[in-house]
Amino acid sequence: MMPPTDSMQASARWTNDGGAVVLELSGQWGMEGPEVEIQGEAPDTPPTRYVTDALGRFDSTLPSYLFSRLRPAEKGDADSKEKPSLDGLPKNLRGLMELALEVPEESGTAAQPVKSSEIRNLGKRTQNVVDSILSVENFTGQTIFSLGRFFTGKARFRTGDFWEIVQDCGAKALPIVSLISFLIGMILAFVGNVQLANFGASLYVADLVVIAMVREMGVVMTAIIMSGRTGAAFAAHIGSMKANEEIDALHTFGFDPFDFLVLPRLLAMIFMLPLLTVYANVVGVLGGMLVGAMVGIPPILYWNETLSSVDVTNISLGVLKSFLFGAVIAISGCLQGLHSGKSASAVGAATTRAVVISITVIIVMDSAFAAIFTVLDI
Repeated sequence: MMPPTDSMQASARWTNDGGAVVLELSGQWGMEGPEVEIQGEAPDTPPTRYVTDALGRFDSTLPSYLFSRLRPAEKGDADSKEKPSLDGLPKNLRGLMELALEVPEESGTAAQPVKSSEIRNLGKRTQNVVDSILSVENFTGQTIFSLGRFFTGKARFRTGDFWEIVQDCGAKALPIVSLISFLIGMILAFVGNVQLANFGASLYVADLVVIAMVREMGVVMTAIIMSGRTGAAFAAHIGSMKANEEIDALHTFGFDPFDFLVLPRLLAMIFMLPLLTVYANVVGVLGGMLVGAMVGIPPILYWNETLSSVDVTNISLGVLKSFLFGAVIAISGCLQGLHSGKSASAVGAATTRAVVISITVIIVMDSAFAAIFTVLDI
């Protein structure tokens, strides 16, 4: 009989010979060869005998195929303690299969997930919270050191990148800040006028709008807008750099990634958010003035009432909070970006966490400020 050639198609043919299951193996079985051709329908029982006259060379592909057919059959025959028949296999392949079948299979430890106890789950959650707190503390410490290097002239980052970030945080954010602030001013004026008109005090809509804007709504809404717009961009940009190993390249070239990436974004947000807050306050007052004109309040009278109802203290409260809110947005976005994984899904998750965390911290801090100002009677 001529030996099989390298071009022979690997095939497995299942037949039934008088009730005996026969598996005919032929061709060259190899991982780099063509896909194995399966002829006939494999039964649930193992082969009774094998025909290997046309079988050529083979690698682990053939033992793996046979093992996948014999191991389930061996499980089914466990009660009778009968091993699957290996009659007809070449001596070397038969010895390999006998050795493989002698090794008992581990009983489903990988298939069945281990159920964690409630204590273990509580411990894991507690550890995650502690790790998050320590991470924020470490990042805040690095921020302070980086600012120290900046004021002493030792921090290194590209000035062009800084001004580009300033433009993105400032001028490019004006349209969305203008729209939201104007609508917020109108909403406050509409709601206030509905109640004040019952007492013939519609003029005091101007007081309500301007005090609400300069103390709370202007700075909070601007910070929330910038969290979703710019904070998310910070996390996505730095997370993508980490996924592409660009941050590792900065380390290699001797640059401090914190100074190069985090510091310009932090300075830009601290610098621009107070300006955007003042702008949002003015636009919100104009929105209230439009509603006032619609309900019969002359614009000049509305403007004079606005000026008489606020002072430097009220105006400065919102601006003071904006510095801290800007730092929170920048730190949250950069922190999540630096701690992002190296996949596209990880970058998306880091972006989501940056927005959620920054907005949550902003609301909590604003509530704390409101309580402190109330206690201090400011």
